[in-house]
Amino acid sequence: MENGTYLYLMLFENIGYIKYTFFSLGIILYCAIIFFNAFIIIAICLERTLHLPMYILIACLSINSVFGTAAFFPRLLTDLLSDTHLVSREACFLQAFVIYSYASNENTTLMLMAFDRYVAICKPLQYNSIMTPKIVSVLIAISWIYPMLCIGIGGILNARLTMCGNKLWKVYCHNWEIVKLSCANTIINNVFGFFTVTTTVIMPLSFILYSYVKILIICTKSSPEFRRKAYQTCIPHIVILLNFSIALFCEVTLSRVATLDLPLSLSIIISLQFLIVPPILNPLVYGLNFPEIRKKIICIIKASK
Repeated sequence: MENGTYLYLMLFENIGYIKYTFFSLGIILYCAIIFFNAFIIIAICLERTLHLPMYILIACLSINSVFGTAAFFPRLLTDLLSDTHLVSREACFLQAFVIYSYASNENTTLMLMAFDRYVAICKPLQYNSIMTPKIVSVLIAISWIYPMLCIGIGGILNARLTMCGNKLWKVYCHNWEIVKLSCANTIINNVFGFFTVTTTVIMPLSFILYSYVKILIICTKSSPEFRRKAYQTCIPHIVILLNFSIALFCEVTLSRVATLDLPLSLSIIISLQFLIVPPILNPLVYGLNFPEIRKKIICIIKASK
């Protein structure tokens, strides 16, 4: 077996019988993610009154959750029951591509949701002329294609590196950990990585912050009834945004800052938050807080009985 052809996921080594507990928990979490997000997607697709930008973007979040977790959970569950924990470089880069695309798509989709609320609250008379089906479709396509293109180019740059090691201290294929295994010059990778983070994470978050500041200013000058309706649609988005941002910050911090002295099990749990918590929390928040989605989900459940 040629050095560098396979990578070893070292955190699965010697975990003993507790792996069956992790496997059971993983199965439950993955089934819950698929189940909850499928309900959101089906409800929005079947109900014509939900074919509006805000609900379409909610469906995009659920589709992205299914997309991202499909690259993580099946591999995780297989590794937990396997005696060998090696993965080919090609499969590793593919998993990293999907997981990082999921994280970037989540950010850009949340940015579009903030833009949608900004237009609806700050420019209500122009909403229908700005958020047309054609414009929404183009924005969604760009918000998915651009991040995936950046992540794909970053993956190609990583694939050209010469590896001087093959042990990954992660439970999934992690771009930064792969780069650290290289004994070649990684300046280009680091510069492009910074560019990708700036355009797919920092800029969207900055725009989201700007949008909600403008919304808050408008709300302070409006009637109590207007504020109530604005907060009703904005608060779920803010909850989802904070949850994902904190989870992503924890993952990036643990990956980049080697001086943090945390127990291994705790660091693994914290680093996996962005792959586990948002895909479960998103459909619950939107399903419970939006009466239109909740009613359609109840109708689907009744019809299935």
